[in-house]
Amino acid sequence: MSGAGKKMVDPPLTGTVCCNLLISPVTNDKRERLVKASRDITMNSKKVIFQVHRISKVNKEEVLSKAENDLATVVNQYIGKLVKELQGTDFWKLRRAYTFGVSTDLTLLHFLVQEYVEAATFCRFCKTGTLLTLTEINESLLALSDQSVEPLQINVLDYLLGVADLSGELMRLAIGRISDGEVEYAKNICSFVRDIYRELTLVVPLMDDNSEMKKKMEVMLQSVVKIENACFSVHVRGSEYIPLLGSSADPDYSFFGASDFDQC
Repeated sequence: MSGAGKKMVDPPLTGTVCCNLLISPVTNDKRERLVKASRDITMNSKKVIFQVHRISKVNKEEVLSKAENDLATVVNQYIGKLVKELQGTDFWKLRRAYTFGVSTDLTLLHFLVQEYVEAATFCRFCKTGTLLTLTEINESLLALSDQSVEPLQINVLDYLLGVADLSGELMRLAIGRISDGEVEYAKNICSFVRDIYRELTLVVPLMDDNSEMKKKMEVMLQSVVKIENACFSVHVRGSEYIPLLGSSADPDYSFFGASDFDQC
């Protein structure tokens, strides 16, 4: 039979195609700006973490003051720029596309939120010894959004993933403080991280999507054990163990890419 008389039938739309149709040309034009803003938030959040790691018993106020100022810049300048791009109708289109698993550079949004949570909670702990809550973080972001649209808020999963990452930074901080002879401070860090881990072991099994969180929990347990071992060794062996942990000089972050950032 000749193909001339056949009626062409369009194939059914797949889920991925439908999701791609949700992203308008205007949204696609925004993608580069979104990616740029995402990278800026991630990079500057890391800089806050590096800054806090310079803390010691003689420069605490100075270091934390600079870190808080840098963190405020992350919120007001970089997250504020991102919120303006995402708020309103465009945000919900992007969120739906991301939820359906469309492979785009927007997956950076998921990572940057966790990086910001990690930096903000790290800064808060070093200042007050307490955990910055999700409610406090979201309240600090409300002013960035137009009151006529639903504000961009961090969800529970991204918050918990960021808190899980916090344990790694606190482990490094504890080892550094022991090296400087601040053993009691390291013990406080140990108790804090242990408490968070214990609470999360009760929450994670109840989460619907907890595969990523389970992986973070394994790493978090390793951090808890390292802090406990360091504190225990100092308790048993005393001051002779402290030099083995390193000097009191600024920590070397080159093993996880810190050399790419300005640590001044």
